[in-house]
Amino acid sequence: MSQTLKSLRALADPTRMRILALLEEGELSVQELQEITHLGQSRISTHLGLLQDSELVRPRREGKRSFYSLDNNGDPVAQQIVALAVAGAKELPEYAADQVNLKRTMDLRLEPAKLYFNQVAGRFDRSYGPGRSWQAFGHLLLRMLPPLVIADLGSGEGLISELLARRAKKVIAVDNSEKIVAFGAAQAKKNGIRNLEFRLGDLETPPIDPGSVDCVIISQSLHHANNPKTAVESAFRVLRPGGHIMILDLLKHTFEPLRLQYGDLWPGFAESDLHHWLEIAGFRKLEIQVVDRQEESPHFQTIMATAEKPA
Repeated sequence: MSQTLKSLRALADPTRMRILALLEEGELSVQELQEITHLGQSRISTHLGLLQDSELVRPRREGKRSFYSLDNNGDPVAQQIVALAVAGAKELPEYAADQVNLKRTMDLRLEPAKLYFNQVAGRFDRSYGPGRSWQAFGHLLLRMLPPLVIADLGSGEGLISELLARRAKKVIAVDNSEKIVAFGAAQAKKNGIRNLEFRLGDLETPPIDPGSVDCVIISQSLHHANNPKTAVESAFRVLRPGGHIMILDLLKHTFEPLRLQYGDLWPGFAESDLHHWLEIAGFRKLEIQVVDRQEESPHFQTIMATAEKPA
């Protein structure tokens, strides 16, 4: 088979078109391609092998990491084939999300502290040391918290709210269950936490005055919202200028039993969805990344999104 036919054959798969469109922007590692496309390593490697055999990409090793870039060497036929791949990729439903995730990946390269945290976080529990725990570090970091007014939307019984209230100026915990709100309020009273107020309401119309809080936290509750986009817009509304939103939720998954067991309305979210909702709500300085991966099946991943309301 001629090299041209091999190259054209490489365009027969949408995933390979996506990869070529991403590599047109610059060199990427296998891990970065995984993060962008949410495809497994073996699948990515298989497609890269076919693209390399077609002489459309070339590999480069750096320690234990493999990087790939386009390999057209000025060949006009190869350039035309890559151009076709990019044009085809733009028509795929995954293209917009790929571009958002590519930008996040490039931004992450510029933040060594985040890269370092990603590398060491998984090693934290491997070496035991007396008093060396996430709980202890959590209390240490909590004492660095400035006196903020915080809204915990979808708070449940208020576990996070109680913890934050020990340092915050005030915490407003909002939940749509009367029983949970009553229980949380009783617990706060029992524990002598006077700056924690529970309010009955939902994520999309929280009973909080506009521009009255410094920080909004939506922790593992956005997937219960009927309209997550509206919930994000409501968070923007209640924040003061310069205030921040912090969202923790599951990365989009296909594990249907979880939805049935907990009544989740959404199977987690793609980073690109959160990015889009935050951006159109008016937020700036968006940061979205996977912060936890479960080793056990079904391998849930947790994403954190943070953003700022312009001052």
